Amino acid sequence: MSTLSVERITVEFPHRRGDFTAVDDVSFVLRPGEILGLVGESGAGKSTVGLAIMGLIQAPGFLSSGRVVLDDTRLDDLDDELMRAIRGQRIGMIFQDPLTSLNPVETVGSQLIETIQTHLKLSDYDAKVRACRLLDEVGIVNAELRLTHYPHQFSGGMRQRVVIALALCADPDIIIADEPTTALDVSIQAQVLQLMHRLCHQRGVSMILITHDMGVIAQMASRVAVMYRGKIVELGPTDQVITAPRHDYSKSLLSAVPPSDRKIDRFPCVTYREQARQKSLDLSQHWLGQTRNDNVSDRALLCVDNVSLRFVTQDSWWAARRQYLQALKDVSFQINPGETYGLVGESGSGKSTMARVITGIYKPERGVITYADHPISQLRTRAEAAPFRRQMQMVFQDPFSSLNGRMSVGAIVAEPILFHKLVANKREAQEIVEDLLDVVGLGGQAARKYPHEFSGGQRQRISIARALATRPRFLICDEPTSALDVSIQAQILNLLKDLQAELGLTMLFISHDLPVIRQVCDRVAVMRRGQIVEQATVEKLFADPTHDYTRHLLELMPRFRAS
Repeated sequence: MSTLSVERITVEFPHRRGDFTAVDDVSFVLRPGEILGLVGESGAGKSTVGLAIMGLIQAPGFLSSGRVVLDDTRLDDLDDELMRAIRGQRIGMIFQDPLTSLNPVETVGSQLIETIQTHLKLSDYDAKVRACRLLDEVGIVNAELRLTHYPHQFSGGMRQRVVIALALCADPDIIIADEPTTALDVSIQAQVLQLMHRLCHQRGVSMILITHDMGVIAQMASRVAVMYRGKIVELGPTDQVITAPRHDYSKSLLSAVPPSDRKIDRFPCVTYREQARQKSLDLSQHWLGQTRNDNVSDRALLCVDNVSLRFVTQDSWWAARRQYLQALKDVSFQINPGETYGLVGESGSGKSTMARVITGIYKPERGVITYADHPISQLRTRAEAAPFRRQMQMVFQDPFSSLNGRMSVGAIVAEPILFHKLVANKREAQEIVEDLLDVVGLGGQAARKYPHEFSGGQRQRISIARALATRPRFLICDEPTSALDVSIQAQILNLLKDLQAELGLTMLFISHDLPVIRQVCDRVAVMRRGQIVEQATVEKLFADPTHDYTRHLLELMPRFRAS
């Protein structure tokens, strides 16, 4: 059992345009067995605090003042070798982005076993047994087989569970959990939170829980610190901060949490007086508004008819010896013009796979997908598919891995505009890119920066700007708000609603966030093990679900109600 003391730390990042202070005079104490919640908007400095404690601030950033003390050991004075002994064994960390924290060329098992044997003196066999047990604890079924798989063979939620298992390998005294449930569905989120809660109370493990999910904070944390522009503006017991916040920013942040018990017309935004005002969106004068999809047809825009898909999990020359994973089985649904259709379900249920089949990334083994009366699943060449790919754009779940780190943000957003020849020259494309970045809340100056210079939520906004760049008719959003705090989530979802109303946009919205699904979608389908078990209008499904699995998901939904 250890006590962590963070004493007036300041983290700065030198820049040729002037130094940037990411964390400004932050202090708190983490007591043994305590869960301290750290909340705030993207860019507030939450993750930087965690990195400062671990000694992982990336150059040229540095801890310019303050101290980090673990029991009687001052961590900020330790050299790299001594600090490596602290990481993993004394302090474990669950990083925000699961894909970039896993080695893509090594199996999950080898990474777990290596981490275990680095900190614990165990044989190969004992380390493998411990790795299996950890995967089982975080909700990954058939753990022994999954040890042989690579990170790309896991869904986003499953990769997050592997990262959590890595953090638990050496039974650390303190865990810094940076958005640990971001990519998890409600059922796995409940398992993970229960596991974390048990660790803290049975083993005396302390935890800093960094998250934008106020429902998770209300359920888990005993105290909460609210961060704004690198400072802690409020720190106190969770019940007090949630029900009777004292700072104006805390009040505004809590008011932006979407309700789970009713549907509202628009998402409330953070309106704290010091926050920069967002540029008003007038789509009639915007580049996005120069084309409109007039939905005059009563026919469905997208039809998915009995689509099935299998993945080979164990290949063989002999067909009878091959092993398969049934990712989709006889999936059928229709999406009408101008509608937002939701897909919900656990990680690995087939939601993201369905999106990739629709966009042509995967070819269905059986079944037909029809878009605007064209059987797009049967197109054979890129030239045939190009007009439909321009009309169908996708916002991926993992913003960092879907952005090219060697390209500037401006080049990333301009690429689809230039590829589809929507403008005459690069200068015109640059003006459009800066306008799009301003619309999604980043500002035109973001075009000159690179993806690594942004927080996870800000990178997701870049992905959304890129998806909007071709002025699509059909937008597939695969967990588009999973990495966003409540204020940016509100801005993005309101933006999508405006786009839908003004441009006739049709959306397939994939999410594990049930309150968001209730606010955004017109109809929703529930997927389980590659099949749709229930379809209904969103209000009917939330008020009167007919399938036991749907009722199970709704029961696990975190509830949050501020004063």
